[in-house]
Amino acid sequence: MITARFHHVSLSVADLAAQESWYGDAFGLTEVEERIEMPEAGVRTVVLSDGAGLRVEFVERSGSSPVAHTDPFAATSAQTFTHLALQVPDLDAVFAVLTAERGAGEVSPPAPGATDGMRYAYVTDPEGNLLELIETAQG
Repeated sequence: MITARFHHVSLSVADLAAQESWYGDAFGLTEVEERIEMPEAGVRTVVLSDGAGLRVEFVERSGSSPVAHTDPFAATSAQTFTHLALQVPDLDAVFAVLTAERGAGEVSPPAPGATDGMRYAYVTDPEGNLLELIETAQG
């Protein structure tokens, strides 16, 4: 058996600075763990952390194209990673702040999950990346 633990997720973005700012404001991803510029490949990256274990890498590549999801399951039409799931302490409050104040797109409002004590909602970041927000009874 291989022992592993989660390290980070990577998102392809069109505007690295804008996404870095949005995720910093929305989720406290303000610590820069790594920044790389590869002009020969047309790629710039940054790995941001909240200092408590949440890490997201953002990769900007010139000529990349956006993906739009009309509902959370539309993302499963392609065999790839479908969304970034984040556990939050107060789903209703986080959903309201992200959609009303931070420019997140509403995909599906807070609803009960399949597991007792779990609730979830989906939003998109300003570039359309799908985010699942999860609240559990355990916190």
